[in-house]
Amino acid sequence: MMFSQPTHYFLCSGSAEGYSPLNAFDGALLASTVGDTNLVKMSSILPPACEKVEPFKLPYGALVPVAYADMVSSKAGEWIGAAVAIGIPADPTLPGLIMEYHAHGRLEDIERQVREMAIQGMATRNREIKEVVSIGVEHRVDTHGACFAGVVLWNASK
Repeated sequence: MMFSQPTHYFLCSGSAEGYSPLNAFDGALLASTVGDTNLVKMSSILPPACEKVEPFKLPYGALVPVAYADMVSSKAGEWIGAAVAIGIPADPTLPGLIMEYHAHGRLEDIERQVREMAIQGMATRNREIKEVVSIGVEHRVDTHGACFAGVVLWNASK
């Protein structure tokens, strides 16, 4: 089996300026610690009993499942941001919910919105929330800027 159920997760974020929009995005990935991996964008479910860990160095070139938000802009002076939030269920046998959000604007508003999205998504599932965790980043664009925020999932038994 190519993928197995993740046992651990960490939150990461970063922003950067770059030569082009793609270079800025690459710089934001590097700033968030996942720049030398192959990200596999996934939908937004945190496996049951998945444990939060501090970010760690991932193997170069690893296939890394990640739920993420990103924002790129080439409009000088513009504020951009990206954030993710996880609704952690009170019952550890149930899955949690990851929400991603990006926008033009300031981090305070972007992070407030993504946290509320996680709360509402858990309510839709009729799951009691133990806590909501989130991370985000904002960036004021000079020439080409990018923001990235993600939830990296990893199977520590491998």
